[in-house]
Amino acid sequence: MKERELNQLLEETKRLNTLISEFIEQKTLILQETNQSEIQGHILKSENNLRFVQENIKLGFLDWAITGCYYACYHSALALILTKGYTSKNHLATLCILIKEFYNTELKKEDIETISTLLDYQDVLFYVESKNKREDATYSTKTKFDIKEANELKLKAALFVAKTKTILNKTLK
Repeated sequence: MKERELNQLLEETKRLNTLISEFIEQKTLILQETNQSEIQGHILKSENNLRFVQENIKLGFLDWAITGCYYACYHSALALILTKGYTSKNHLATLCILIKEFYNTELKKEDIETISTLLDYQDVLFYVESKNKREDATYSTKTKFDIKEANELKLKAALFVAKTKTILNKTLK
């Protein structure tokens, strides 16, 4: 997803809601009860992916490190949307719910206070950027990735996972 497309989702509530409705109709996005053990499972996967990233950077497998950064963030995102009663089988559907439920939208006052200060535009943009990097790393024949870029993505992924855990701790109390 390009930055322009992300901005459209952030600014056009009607478009965002239409996409979400389509995902629900297609059963790509499923409404479900909040499940604490499933949320914890996603967080554990995020943490495991961060360890995977660290080891792959040490070994020089930067393409897999970038892929691991993406999945660390993705599992954190799945944990977040589960707190709002959603499970997803699609990356865009997950992103749409993140925007709808955790970005500056018309949430309950308590949600705004707890979450809006924690999940800002840069976090959502990073989520999209890391997905694009993951696609390059996974599907392209490019094997040379910059160590600096891998370390920057690792740091951003770790911050995103940490922020997710903070949100979950405040939301699930």
